[in-house]
Amino acid sequence: MRRSGILMPMTALPSPWGVGTLGAEARAFVDFLSAAGQSVWQLLPIGPTSYGDSPYQSFSSFAGNPYLIDLDDLAEEGLLEPGEYEGRFWGDDPARVDYGALYEGRFDVLRRAVERLESERADELRAFCEREGAWLDDYALFMAIKGDHGGAALSTWEPGLRMRVPEDLAAARSKLACEVRFWKGVQCLFFRQWTRLHAYAREHGIELMGDLPIYVAEDSADLWAHPEQFQLDEDLRPREVAGCPPDGFSDTGQLWGNPLFAWERMAEDGYAWWIERISYQLDLYDILRIDHFRGFDSYYAIPAGASTAAGGRWKPGPGKAFFSALEAKLGPCPIVAEDLGFLTPSVYRLLSDTGYPGMKVLQFAFDSRDGGGSLYQPHNYTPHCVAYVGTHDNDTALGWLHTADAGDVALAREYLHLDAAEGEGWGMMRAIWSSVADLSIVTMQDVLGLGSDARINTPSTLGGNWCWRALPGYATEQVARRLHRAMELYGRLPKAEVAARNAALNAEAAAEAWAAQSDARVQSSEETTR
Repeated sequence: MRRSGILMPMTALPSPWGVGTLGAEARAFVDFLSAAGQSVWQLLPIGPTSYGDSPYQSFSSFAGNPYLIDLDDLAEEGLLEPGEYEGRFWGDDPARVDYGALYEGRFDVLRRAVERLESERADELRAFCEREGAWLDDYALFMAIKGDHGGAALSTWEPGLRMRVPEDLAAARSKLACEVRFWKGVQCLFFRQWTRLHAYAREHGIELMGDLPIYVAEDSADLWAHPEQFQLDEDLRPREVAGCPPDGFSDTGQLWGNPLFAWERMAEDGYAWWIERISYQLDLYDILRIDHFRGFDSYYAIPAGASTAAGGRWKPGPGKAFFSALEAKLGPCPIVAEDLGFLTPSVYRLLSDTGYPGMKVLQFAFDSRDGGGSLYQPHNYTPHCVAYVGTHDNDTALGWLHTADAGDVALAREYLHLDAAEGEGWGMMRAIWSSVADLSIVTMQDVLGLGSDARINTPSTLGGNWCWRALPGYATEQVARRLHRAMELYGRLPKAEVAARNAALNAEAAAEAWAAQSDARVQSSEETTR
């Protein structure tokens, strides 16, 4: 079934309280998607963010981002008073997230909500903590210790806590018991709202597509609680770290700095940690995009402490064995493979072996820096793929047209028949909607016709990323109607809507046929009487 969706980070939704959240604006966006004939809402990772504010560098693979908890919904439930968060400084630009303001003000407000949750809904909180204890206990203690250390990174903690010496952990649990309860309460608040939003989306025929980073952060509860899963030295510090080699976009490559997985050790227990991680994500989402899929075939390892990624080397990943173990445990999974970057024949074989759809990015069809060329041109697509104009790591369509090489842009304009009357950004979206790809995803910035100022992320840079937000009133009926018409033209309306429309047409035809037969009977009766 041909479908379409929109990539819109939760943080980018409008809100008076500094950042997009899981509340009314999220439900309104679901309504917009439904009215626009869409089937999928693609999100960026929703975990708690650390230094740099990147959702791909999270304190946990399992926890939710406290900033996404909607304060108005908490007030409606009696867990907050509006005066406890109204009037606080949440930033002075409604088009940008001020993460500093959120860090300074959000947790004081959430403490009041958690206090009421503990006193008024203790049974619900207790049940949540018992259900999620496998990851929640370590995460809450990790965050409590981090707070006690002024937010300092795990790598700077004293050895007893960093190395999880039982006596030191017991002392920390006793000393920080109130903080541990707070962080558990925050997660309960988050997942209560997430569950509500997910149910609302399902009721409106919208699937949520999540995004799972392949790597975890060094400063995370994941590494702290399960150091045996990573390539660490005897002091539990990474020997090598993750990244990408130099390419047309960066002469020095991308130095991500994430710890690397101990794949041989993971194979000994059938990749249990990884399978639990994916299983958990599939409970949250309807579709799961796995970032940096090529890292399962082979991954780029950079010496720890290197200043750039130029001195890295390729090492073999788990390959097909991992995905065979995953399917044996979970069965077929609704996974999308982010198969971008430096691809080799073995990566293509692995993608084919898994049966997962890969990604086609239209900008790469023309951008000479990427080198993908014709592979990403729509006439070479196959149905079993997900087509994009650009992802969160790309410029917007209009931004690309104004900043890319002039020859590349000229080729794109000629190939795609772009013109000002339709809108050049809209023409780029039309190209993937009209393609054979089973699923097409466009960014909300491209739908709104925004330029480079609305770019989500520029890889290999710090500062200014992950900040873009839509302004109130962005999702208009006019935009929804134009999207809906495009979905109708290119056969991407939701299956349920098509079925309902066909049923209505059939009912109308049946009614017309019955009326015609009735008229004929009346006429025949009149003729007989004469």
